Amino acid sequence: MDSPPNDRAEAPEALRRRTIVLVGLMGAGKTSVGKRLATELGMAFRDGDDEIEKAAGLTVPEIFELYGEQRFREGERRVMARLLKDPPHVLATGGGAFIDEETRAAIKQTGVSVWLKADVDVLAKRVARKDTRPLLTGQDPKEVLTKLAAVREPVYALADLTVESGDKPHAATVAAIIEGLTALAEKEPT
Repeated sequence: MDSPPNDRAEAPEALRRRTIVLVGLMGAGKTSVGKRLATELGMAFRDGDDEIEKAAGLTVPEIFELYGEQRFREGERRVMARLLKDPPHVLATGGGAFIDEETRAAIKQTGVSVWLKADVDVLAKRVARKDTRPLLTGQDPKEVLTKLAAVREPVYALADLTVESGDKPHAATVAAIIEGLTALAEKEPT
């Protein structure tokens, strides 16, 4: 669901010129931090997984169960491409979206990527609260996250900005993102 934009005078206009794409492992806070970031910047918020579910008419776990991960990733790629063509907004991606080379190139072209990085122990604690994550079904969350981190973190490191999203309040993570994006925007030619 889109968050209603609000014009925050303190948020630099340069931060609202491109879609801000949050990437990282499951449990890093992409959705919860993304909603707060969107509100702070006066931008709409979009959740990639929600958009995939709308497009498919199925939940993410149902897509995995019925069609498998590969078909899910194909649909995710199409949905990400569509969302990146929309006016600038804050976009929370699924944990695997940025791993796809085509999606990563589209993000680089039209958006700015922010890796929300957190320790596996913190992530395991967070994801244990929900049973809606298909990659964790019937598995030890810490073990799965450790394996995913080994494969995905080198790719997440390609993001334009890295922000620690460990055990701190979301407001602190949002402030760190805005600070980092402001520094990036100041380096860009106008």
